[in-house]
Amino acid sequence: MEFPIAMDATDWRLLDLLQADAGLTNHALAQAAHVSPATALRRVRRLREAGVIERFTALLGAPLAGQGLQVLCEVVLDRQGAEHLDAFEARAVDEPLVQQCWRVSPGPDFLLVVWSPDMPTFQALTARLFTQDANVRNVKSFFALKRAKFDPRVPVETLADRGDQDARR
Repeated sequence: MEFPIAMDATDWRLLDLLQADAGLTNHALAQAAHVSPATALRRVRRLREAGVIERFTALLGAPLAGQGLQVLCEVVLDRQGAEHLDAFEARAVDEPLVQQCWRVSPGPDFLLVVWSPDMPTFQALTARLFTQDANVRNVKSFFALKRAKFDPRVPVETLADRGDQDARR
């Protein structure tokens, strides 16, 4: 597995800490990573510029995250050409209520994770995104009843081990 930049144990430690809490001050991050604040700042900037860190975001807690509807939608298109897949993907990505858009195989062409404040808003989304698109053959929507786990962290130990193995080859 190749990474966009050479990464060492300090980079992996910083990534692990930031995935757990991206709101850490640079000083707290440096202290937890056992490096100087200047080193932490320089390393995080380098990781961002290389695209290893895509962005920082806030995950809303239970009082807000439990509001509205969370819907998982399987979308099957009629025509499978790259231009048709790209066109639907672009429309889905531009829709603010679509939180995640995955092109998948086998099975449906896309899996969407949608958040809607209520059913009328979700129905309006389905009209815009699915009904008005003549290329959408089938949509199955699954309404989430309970979120048992949501953790977007990537286990950096596994990636670090792979990078070390590749470096030794």
